[in-house]
Amino acid sequence: MGRISWACIIAPECAARISTMQTDRLSEPRALSTLDRMDSARVLLRVGIGLSALAGALASVPIVGYLLSPLRNAGKRDWVRVGAMSEFPIGETRLTTFANPSHEAYDGPTAMVPCYVRRMANDRFQVFAVNCAHLGCPVRWFPESGLFMCPCHGGVYYDDGSRASGPPPRGLFEYQWQIRRDELWVQGGALPTLATPA
Repeated sequence: MGRISWACIIAPECAARISTMQTDRLSEPRALSTLDRMDSARVLLRVGIGLSALAGALASVPIVGYLLSPLRNAGKRDWVRVGAMSEFPIGETRLTTFANPSHEAYDGPTAMVPCYVRRMANDRFQVFAVNCAHLGCPVRWFPESGLFMCPCHGGVYYDDGSRASGPPPRGLFEYQWQIRRDELWVQGGALPTLATPA
């Protein structure tokens, strides 16, 4: 704002012109220079790249965890106790459970794996996974007919686990078993599939 002459103070029209000039200067936005615009663009570009990198890193955590999970769970197949031999009468098939050796503390009741135990003789057993060989639905044992039946697509298995009818491509999956001090043990830790039998 320049100097105001004494003549403008005395003349009212000069004072009106000065106040109009001050109002116009305050209301006009200051134009950004080319240098200011380039700095703003660089800052926004860096913020955008930083936020994109952060989002990518957060999104990759579950993917990396999935890819590395076989290394974390490797070697957890182990022999686990199913029960005393006296719990399984000769000639009967019973549903029971065993503790999955690869369980975590937060698994709760889901760490218990169901299986069917068939005792054929004093020291001969068959231990079946409850999952149908077709799509993995749980099968049910019917002692009256001596058959395992799958409710999902009608798969039927004989008492020895072999395929009787329906869409399953094979018999029930069996766990490896052994007897230790009058107790039945199975090798658990991985669910049996067509690619990896028990």
